[in-house]
Amino acid sequence: MASIKMGVFGAWRGNSYIDLMLREPEIDLFAICDKNIDNLCDDGKLAEIPKFRDFDEFLSYGKENGMNAVFLANYFHQHAPFAIKAMNAGLDVFSECTAASTLKECVELVETVEKTGRKYMLCENYPFSNEMLKMEEIAREGALGSLLYAEGEYNHSGGNEELRRLTPGRYHWRAWLPRTYYLTHSLGPIMYITKTEVRYVSARASHSDLLYELREWRHNYDGAAHMLCEMSGGMTARFTGCTAMASDYGRYRVCGDISGVEAGGYIPGGKVRQFWHEHTKPDGQNENVLLIDPAFDDDKKAKNAGHGGGDYRVVQNIKDYLICGKEPFFDVYRAVNMSATAILGWRSCLNHGENFKVPDFRNKEEREAVRDDDLTPFPDENGEGATLPAALPFEE
Repeated sequence: MASIKMGVFGAWRGNSYIDLMLREPEIDLFAICDKNIDNLCDDGKLAEIPKFRDFDEFLSYGKENGMNAVFLANYFHQHAPFAIKAMNAGLDVFSECTAASTLKECVELVETVEKTGRKYMLCENYPFSNEMLKMEEIAREGALGSLLYAEGEYNHSGGNEELRRLTPGRYHWRAWLPRTYYLTHSLGPIMYITKTEVRYVSARASHSDLLYELREWRHNYDGAAHMLCEMSGGMTARFTGCTAMASDYGRYRVCGDISGVEAGGYIPGGKVRQFWHEHTKPDGQNENVLLIDPAFDDDKKAKNAGHGGGDYRVVQNIKDYLICGKEPFFDVYRAVNMSATAILGWRSCLNHGENFKVPDFRNKEEREAVRDDDLTPFPDENGEGATLPAALPFEE
């Protein structure tokens, strides 16, 4: 009998995870909820699975019938309220996207996990591609020496047709998403490889004339935002939000005082580059540079999953957490550390790079300082409630 009875909320983004969960004998796909459920779940293999349009009905059905976990793949900026509601109902929560969209939500999410004792995991997938796993392995073995600097860049642009398809509505979140907010794919691998968290953030955004032409329906017309951060342990890191730069899809680098590793960009596809100074090169090694072809035992199962195998490994992490009790790296504290970095990074952009301290949400005093901070760039479905701009001020 499957020990994980999983409900999925959000069938558009959740669809790839639904497919992966159906392959796992330990997971019973218990119910699916989406306001557009008829359009998204017409696959015959889902015919017998209960489907709902309303989250409260979905949750009530789950509670009455033994559902024990919820996978959240709903709108980017709305995960925290649904995570809190699910945990208060006695369910464990797996959040596919950013944990929270305000500092107030960060506090509420942490305190709900602590109060209820429910399991919570951020399902960020980029750290679990082959390249990122190999970089983490090299760093974990101490081959980099003292960590000095890291960088992560996530680039995902698109033409008008794609952007309109991805923005179905005047007040859809993608039309109001500041450039620092979608940073899990760039910051997540850095945190995982280096086992660090952000302590301070200073950021700058860059205006895009190309995106400004779309301002009537895409109000976030900056093309890029770069964050320079002080990390725990004293390392410095530079990373982006989701950029629209004319550049390679993404690149990642971690440098120590002995060696450095990098992937993406100009590095041949799927490989990791490791570099040494002449005076730090290991004895017996002839070259200063190695191109490493990562390989892992689960490659055959992972290779057909999304995000370089990351989606498959996220599902395995869920199983390890729920069945074996193995604590995930991206627990609620690291999850809100990323969210708060995105939120404060945007405030830094609006204030010409002002340096902001990222609260340590393990510390109750630091939570208290931001408990009522609900500033947000996102309007509700009626176009109301936004208290921050979605792009830098710009005069033609």
